[in-house]
Amino acid sequence: MERSHVEWQLLPSELLLIWHTHRIPILLSAVSILAIARLTLYLRGRREKISASPIPSSPVEKAVIELKPEWLPENTTLTPSVLNVDNHAEESTIAKLPILKAKRVPKTVKGRKLSPKAPKRASSFDHTTDQVQPLLFFSSLSGTTERFAGELHKQISTWIEEGSSSSLLPPQLLDLSYIEHDDYFVSPPKPTPETAGNVKYFYLILLPTYNIDTVLSNFLENLQETHNDFRIDTAPLSSLLGYSVFGFGDKEGWPTEEEGFCSQAKEVDKWMARLTGRKRAYPVGMGDVKGDAKHRLHEWRNGVQEALVEICEGRGLGVGVPGSGDPAESDEEDVAEDSEGEASGSTKKIKSKKSGRVDDLEDLGSMINSDPAETPIAIDFTTYSKSTKPQPQAPKEMVPVSSPTHAALTKQGYSIIGSHSGVKICRWTKSALRGRGSCYKYSFYGIASHLCMEATPSLSCSNKCVFCWRHGTNPVGTTWRWITDAPDTIFDGITEAHYKKIKMMKGVPGVRAERFAEAMRIRHCALSLVGEPIFYPHINELLSIMHKNRISTFLVCNAQHPAQLASLVPVTQLYVSIDASNKDSLRKIDRPLHRDFWERFCACLDILKARRFEQRTVFRLTLVKGFNMADEVRGYADLVERALPGFVEVKGVTYCGTSAAGSAGLTMQNVPFYEEVQAFVTALEAELKSRGLDYGLAAEHAHSCCVLLADRKRFQRNGKWVTRIDFERFFDLWEGGVQGTRVEKVKGEDGVEVEKVVGWRPEDYLGDDTPEWALWGNGGFDPRDVRVKRKGKAAKAEARALEAVEAQDAQEAESGCG
Repeated sequence: MERSHVEWQLLPSELLLIWHTHRIPILLSAVSILAIARLTLYLRGRREKISASPIPSSPVEKAVIELKPEWLPENTTLTPSVLNVDNHAEESTIAKLPILKAKRVPKTVKGRKLSPKAPKRASSFDHTTDQVQPLLFFSSLSGTTERFAGELHKQISTWIEEGSSSSLLPPQLLDLSYIEHDDYFVSPPKPTPETAGNVKYFYLILLPTYNIDTVLSNFLENLQETHNDFRIDTAPLSSLLGYSVFGFGDKEGWPTEEEGFCSQAKEVDKWMARLTGRKRAYPVGMGDVKGDAKHRLHEWRNGVQEALVEICEGRGLGVGVPGSGDPAESDEEDVAEDSEGEASGSTKKIKSKKSGRVDDLEDLGSMINSDPAETPIAIDFTTYSKSTKPQPQAPKEMVPVSSPTHAALTKQGYSIIGSHSGVKICRWTKSALRGRGSCYKYSFYGIASHLCMEATPSLSCSNKCVFCWRHGTNPVGTTWRWITDAPDTIFDGITEAHYKKIKMMKGVPGVRAERFAEAMRIRHCALSLVGEPIFYPHINELLSIMHKNRISTFLVCNAQHPAQLASLVPVTQLYVSIDASNKDSLRKIDRPLHRDFWERFCACLDILKARRFEQRTVFRLTLVKGFNMADEVRGYADLVERALPGFVEVKGVTYCGTSAAGSAGLTMQNVPFYEEVQAFVTALEAELKSRGLDYGLAAEHAHSCCVLLADRKRFQRNGKWVTRIDFERFFDLWEGGVQGTRVEKVKGEDGVEVEKVVGWRPEDYLGDDTPEWALWGNGGFDPRDVRVKRKGKAAKAEARALEAVEAQDAQEAESGCG
C-alpha cells in the first residue's frame, strides 16, 4: 500500500530517531565489516600461485658475453693456470664485453645515520691488553710507490722488532689493487679467532698521483660513496685507532698543490677523516719522486711512529681529545678559516664563573662592572705621597688558577705557565702550518710563523690600550708585587706548552707534514703576547737562556719602564710601541696607569737612541682612525727624529669587536683601510726626508695591513734593501760576547787615531736581500703559499707577487748570462 504524502514527510524524522537510538551498534558493525574485508584480501594475497612465472635473470648476468680469441680452434678450453708459467699477476683470460655497466654497491653495514652534531664513537682501546695492528696500503702503477712502500714496511718492521712497544704487531703490506674494498674501507677488518677482541687497527696509506683513470680513481669514488650511502654510518671506520696518508707526486708536471701535486692523496686524506670520525694521526705527507720524496717519507715515518707509541701507551691521538682531528686548536673539518676577520680569537662576550674569592683588584672591578654598556672604572695605582708608607704585604700569585682572569685567558687559548707567564699559538702559526702564509715578520725579517713561539713572562701590563686583543682580561699594575717564577722554569714551561699546542695541530686538515716536523724545533720567540715582558724582574736571564738555545728574541715594550729598558741585554730585535705622537693622544689610546706616563715615554725614546747600535730597534705604530692618524704625521716624525730607530713599522689596528673596546669608543669605523695606511706612510716618509732623515719604503705585508720604513744608510746593500736577519750569525756574535768582536780607529783626546775594541752592531748580522715579492708595491705575500680568503676566493695579490718573482728570476738569469 502506497504511503500517503504526510507519511513521506514523517520518514526523515523516523530515520533520525532510529539513528540516535541505534548509532553505536551501527558504527561497530561497519568497522567489523571493514576489518573482515581487509583480512580477507591480505590472506588471499599470501596464497601460493599454482603456476608461477619464471624469475627474471639479472641484467648484469645477461649483459656479459664471453668472447674467445679468434685465433683459437673451435672447442678449445682455456686453462689460465697452465698458461701462466712464471706466476705473474694477470686478469681473467676470458674477455668480457659489458653491454650494461652495473653500478657497484657497497656492502650494507648495520648502523644508523649519525647527525652532524651527534657525538662520534671513540674506539675502546685498552693499552694494557689490546694490540695494535698497522696496515700499510699502497697503490702503484709504475712500481715507484710499491718500492717506497716495501722499504717503509721493512723500516717499520725493524723498528717494531727492536722493542718499540710490546703492543705493536708486525705491519701488513696490502695492495689496493688486490684487496676487497668492503673488507677494509666499509668496516674495519675482522680479527682472526685467535686474536678476536684484542686487535685494533691503524691504517697507513701510500698513494701516487695520476691524471688518468686508475685503480686509485675507483678507490676515491668508493670512499665517497661509502660516506654518502644512507644505509651506512657516516663514520663506519671510527673504531680505527688512527690513520695517516702519504702522497707521491712529480713537481715537474704539477709544480704546486693547486695544479695537482699529490692531489689524490689529499682527497683520500679528506674522505678518510670523515669515515674515521677525524682520526688523523699525522698530517698528510707529500714528496716529489724526482726530489725530496725519500727525505719527506722519513720525516713522515718518524711522526707516524711517534703517534703509534702514544697510542700504545694509552695517550690516544691528541692531548685530552678522542681524536687529534678534533683538538682545541683545530678548525672544523672542511670549513675555511676566516683569515680576514680573525684577530685574536672569539669575539663573544666572556662569561666568567662566579667565584667567592677575589684575588686582585682588577677582578673586583670586573665583578662590579657587569654591565658592558658602563664605562670601566679608572683606577690609579701610582703612589706619590712620601709621608704615607704602604703596609708591607706578602707577595701573591699574579694569575691564580682559581681567578676569573685565569679562566678568561685560558678560554682565549692561553696556556698559563707558573703564576705570571703565558704562551699561545697565533692564527699565523696555524696558517703557516697549512701553507697559507706567514705573518709580516716573515716578509720583513725572514721569520717563518710555524717556527715562532709567542710568549710572555709577564701577563701584567701598565696600560689599558683601547685596541688590546685581550679584552681587558689581563692584570695591570705599575710595580712588580707578585710571586716570581725562576727563568728556567718559565722557559721549560712555555716551550713544553708550545710544543703541546703544535702537536694538537697534527690532525687539522691541510697541515703540511714537512712544516709540522719543522715546527717541532722552536727557532724564534716573540715576547709580545700580552702584558709587559720587561716588567719581569729576571728578563735578562730568560733572554740568555733563549739565546743559548739559539732561539732569536723579538721583544716588544710599551715605553713605560725606562729603568728596565736601560738594563736590558741586547736582543735580536727590540720593539717600542708608539701608539700616539703627543701626550693627550697617548692618554686616550693607551690609557696608562702611570701619572708621569709621558715623561717615561720620552725617556724610553732617548734610551732607544743611545742603544741603536747595540741591537736592531723598531718603532711600532698602530694606527687607529679617529685617535692617532689625523694631522699627526709631523708629531710622529718628531719622535722618529728623537730616537732614530732602524725601522718604523706602521700597521692598521685590528678590531676585536669586544664590549671593552666599544666602551672605550673603538668601533669598526676606527679601523683604517690599507689604502689609508699606505697614504699615511707615504706622507711620513716625505716628512722624514724633508728633515734630512733618509728613511725609505722598504717592504709591505698587505694581508696584515702593515708597511715597513727602514734606514737606507744602515739597511741597504748595493742599492738593495736588506731587512732580513742572519740568525745564526747573531748567535755566533752573542756567544762571542758583546766586547772584543770588532776593532775601529777612533780619535783620542789628543787627536791621535787609536784602535779601540767595540761591540758588534746590527749591521754585522744582516741576512739576505729582501725578496722581490716582499718589497713595497708587491703585496708581501710569499708566492709559495696559498692565500685563503672568505668562502675560498682566490687572492689577486698572489698572482701579482708570483709575476714579481718570475720577473726577478728572469732578471737574475739575464745578469748571469752576461
